Amino acid sequence: MRRPLTKRTCQHCKTFFTPDPRSAGRQHYCATPACRKASKAASQRRWLQQPSNRDSCSGPTHVERVRQWRQAHPGYWRRSASPVPDALQEPSTPQEPIEQPLDAGVGQEVLQDVFFMQSTVFIGLIAHLSGLSLQDDIEATTRKLQQLGRDILYGATNQP
Repeated sequence: MRRPLTKRTCQHCKTFFTPDPRSAGRQHYCATPACRKASKAASQRRWLQQPSNRDSCSGPTHVERVRQWRQAHPGYWRRSASPVPDALQEPSTPQEPIEQPLDAGVGQEVLQDVFFMQSTVFIGLIAHLSGLSLQDDIEATTRKLQQLGRDILYGATNQP
């Protein structure tokens, strides 16, 4: 059976912390960014103190190795990202609007059908400006406003 995790003192900030259960035997630093940075620096320092690691990436052997790699991979660090592919659809062509008579379909429809065909914002605006709240009243006002708009745009048909 495992022993319960005990708190440990961080070697950098000297505060108590609970180590991660997966690395409890090796964790000596807490998880704050400053302590993680100190842990990394200490780890690198320990690695470089070993005689076999002191000149691991320096010297004429490594210079020649890097030179050969660069010759085999010219322009590696200068490559640009791959171009974005085009969309998989064809561009749409504009179409001419179809002329429809404005009075077509205006008849004695069911009140709910006429009422809900209007935009809810438009209905709310009419109700707000007119102070009406019943559907019958808003529908009648909507028809009057629609006729007024037609008269303004296309000329009044019933002028005395």
